Amino acid sequence: MSATKSMKRDRRTKEVVLGILTFVVILLFSFPFIWMLLASFKTQAQIMSTSQFLFFTPTGKNYAKVFGEYEFLRFIWNSFVVAVGSTVGSLILGLPAAYAIARYRLQGLGLIILVARIIPGITFLIPWFIIFSGLGLVDTYTALILSHMLVGLPFIIWVMISFFEGLPHEIEEAGLIDGCTRNQVFRRIILPISGPGIITSSLLSFIFSWNNFMFSIILAGDKTKTLPIAVFNFMSYSEINWGALMAAACMITLPVLIIALLAQRYIVSGLAAGAVKG
Repeated sequence: MSATKSMKRDRRTKEVVLGILTFVVILLFSFPFIWMLLASFKTQAQIMSTSQFLFFTPTGKNYAKVFGEYEFLRFIWNSFVVAVGSTVGSLILGLPAAYAIARYRLQGLGLIILVARIIPGITFLIPWFIIFSGLGLVDTYTALILSHMLVGLPFIIWVMISFFEGLPHEIEEAGLIDGCTRNQVFRRIILPISGPGIITSSLLSFIFSWNNFMFSIILAGDKTKTLPIAVFNFMSYSEINWGALMAAACMITLPVLIIALLAQRYIVSGLAAGAVKG
């Protein structure tokens, strides 16, 4: 009996310690977001005062300034169009490519795509700008969507290669025996059962495009300015408007946070399915 009680006590102690450590880790990782959210409702003086970190009189002037003076709704729309366009384009090209690489063992093509994913995106900026300038596509959605696909497309391909390799070949063979062509097997059988992987890769590609700053600062203009570029406008050489900057940052983070919370089950299952082969 004493040994059993000792084991139970040790188990409870481990659970308490694990709970405390989990809380500390969550607090450390969420502290920047908490600070950002609180600062978005503070004045500049309150943000600089350490004594008013938690206890202060909230104000909505920062959000009013963001939406009133900076046309933030237009920037949100631009980011949404570019993120959705690049994600859809990457899916249209990436899913058949990933399936072909997985089924026909095209390791060479997969290696080329991996190299394209590893190369820093900044190396594409100058040639990309020259090409789009010659075509008259600077400050257009087309230029931003294609540039964001430089990262989104290889990412979707590599996530889906592992996912397709994990699907049993018997499913495809049954479809072929029933008279389906290879394209019909892919569209009618493989894609419907690949939902978790498609959702996972799509969401992560969307988040990358939504947060991208580098391509937008070169290729975007007044008509297609995206959220990260709009946030950059709150910083100047003489002053940083912390309140408006944090309000804008919250508006950028909120859609991604909501999507991640609603789709976390699909993200976890998609990554887990892609990590297990056979």
